[in-house]
Amino acid sequence: MSYAERQKLDLSEYMVTDPEASYFDVQARMALLKRTDNDLLQYNRDQLMHGPSCRQELSKPTLDSVIRIPGYYPQPKAWELASEPLFDFEDTVSNLAGAYVASGDYYYADCLVRFLDKWATHDALSRFYYDRLEPQGWYSTESMMFAAAMAYSIVRPVVADKHPEAIERINHWLNALAHKHSAIQGGEPSCCNNHFYRRALYASMIGVLTNDDELFQFGISAIYSALHDLTPRGALPHEMARGRRASHYQNYALLYLVNIMQVAYRQGYDLFDFEYRGHTLDDAVQFALDTFDDPAALGNLATHAQYYGFLDDEQYLAWMEIYLSHRDDDRVAHYVSQKRPVDNRSAGGYVTFYFMDPQAQPRALPEPERTELAAFEPDT
Repeated sequence: MSYAERQKLDLSEYMVTDPEASYFDVQARMALLKRTDNDLLQYNRDQLMHGPSCRQELSKPTLDSVIRIPGYYPQPKAWELASEPLFDFEDTVSNLAGAYVASGDYYYADCLVRFLDKWATHDALSRFYYDRLEPQGWYSTESMMFAAAMAYSIVRPVVADKHPEAIERINHWLNALAHKHSAIQGGEPSCCNNHFYRRALYASMIGVLTNDDELFQFGISAIYSALHDLTPRGALPHEMARGRRASHYQNYALLYLVNIMQVAYRQGYDLFDFEYRGHTLDDAVQFALDTFDDPAALGNLATHAQYYGFLDDEQYLAWMEIYLSHRDDDRVAHYVSQKRPVDNRSAGGYVTFYFMDPQAQPRALPEPERTELAAFEPDT
């Protein structure tokens, strides 16, 4: 679906219904985690409950100057070095939110709000560099925004009464950032591929937090767009264009689409059962799984010599934990069971801890040697 076609969608039925709702029921989950005897969840809780030092996190500088990042594929080492402070921000907000859920300690919730307030006060992230030939600064701030919004949604209800002025500043900052960032249409294919879904994720969550129906509907439009674009077998054409990484990018798109659907679900819209143009998201999921099992499933859409390194990096499978909270799927369950506990520092945080059914996997597995890849792989 083109940018012009998206503008014609009537999404007025999708309105924010509960600005205080995170992307999961935080209090219900914390209550479950307190009483569970599931070894895997207890292990995860023990890892998370002793979070970072607030003083140390607050001492970190904000990114209030121009954010200009080299392209990933032509300069991976330079990209990685330039991206370190961005990844550190995502780790910080995710870790503080996880520590709060694991421990119930107000200290971590309070620290996260103070940390974000510092960034809001400095109007950080607002000076990202964008040019169609050099979009990496624009790309890089996508995940920072939804990492901040999703973590913030977890703690804001318990902090709001004690820090009303900070809450107001953070809300304004996130809302202004989302409008500024999403106002850039982007060229082909960034207008309409996985990067659009990434922008839609921060828009949906920030739309909820700031009671902004326009942003929320921007997020919902990604689901319509993806379902509109699906081939009869469930492939996303923009992602198939990635050749050797077609399977990877089909999965990568699902990482953001499933999170958007979860945000919408918490607002009362069950898009997991939504059908548009004869498709549901299940079609895209099953096609992705087919290509994992056998690259021949790609047919003539892409080379069968596919890159599958992403399956060794748990963060790319984070969507599966959320998906399983809505669907029973043996293949999805198999893939995610090999990597639990799963987390993604920006898209969903500690998803096993937040979403896994205690009956799904009773025991903690020995922690494997991790191979962490890039948090995102930008278009070239």
